[in-house]
Amino acid sequence: MRIRRSLAGGGLVALLLFSGAAAEAAAILPGFNTTTMFRNDDQSTGLVPIGFSIDFYGNVYSNLYVNTNGNVTFTGPLSTFTPFNLLSTATPIIAPFFADVDTRSAGSAVTYGQGTVGAFNAFGVNWVDVDYFSSNPAHTNRNSFQLVMIDRSDRNAGDFDFWFNYDLIQWEAGTASGGSGQGCGGSSARAGWSNGSTAAFELAGSAINGAFIDSGTCVGVPGPNALILGRLNSNTQGRYEFSVQNGTVVPPEVPEPATLFLLGTGLAGLAARRRRR
Repeated sequence: MRIRRSLAGGGLVALLLFSGAAAEAAAILPGFNTTTMFRNDDQSTGLVPIGFSIDFYGNVYSNLYVNTNGNVTFTGPLSTFTPFNLLSTATPIIAPFFADVDTRSAGSAVTYGQGTVGAFNAFGVNWVDVDYFSSNPAHTNRNSFQLVMIDRSDRNAGDFDFWFNYDLIQWEAGTASGGSGQGCGGSSARAGWSNGSTAAFELAGSAINGAFIDSGTCVGVPGPNALILGRLNSNTQGRYEFSVQNGTVVPPEVPEPATLFLLGTGLAGLAARRRRR
């Protein structure tokens, strides 16, 4: 078991658990598909109602933008396709898999909508069976992942949880981001979040070629940080749970030492570099 320690003082500490078995996860929740986003490359929705208000580091949002490239943002749409460092961006963002999703010609379209998780109102976005740039029916690798945001105003006004759910990760970058024709290599995906000013986090394996992948033609065996094989604050393989209380993402509790995998990160700056085609 390897341990990675904080790269910056004061950064959020996250504890991830990994199992040794290579099997497809079943973390994605049903539903959250009342609206189907038009098939596109690098496009976004207009403002979409979450269905409840969230307090994210002192900023209260009741709407968001769903961006095709594996993320949601709050202050404006995001067309960037090559993932920038979430630890050095001025963009408030929640990104389960920030990479160059392209739904024009193959795979499935992005869906989103309101629903419930248990007794709580929720909002979710499904990037299930999605292709990469440049979308082509001949592509054999696909990704399936989901973001779910859960109203927890029962704790405090604006409190919410958000979950990253992964069932299949077979590609990591589009060809415009330096990836191969199979979506391998290049400037590979990042997963995490940023409030755009003082706090940010990336899952271990972000921007590392092959790290997130579980199967397909990019790697012979699952990567060291295969997303469907890990979990965070959850008993479900492939699910990474974050809790936002009083506007702040709460550091997760410490699991038993035998299952410890540690990554701590902090915000380094504010300037985001965005490359366009």
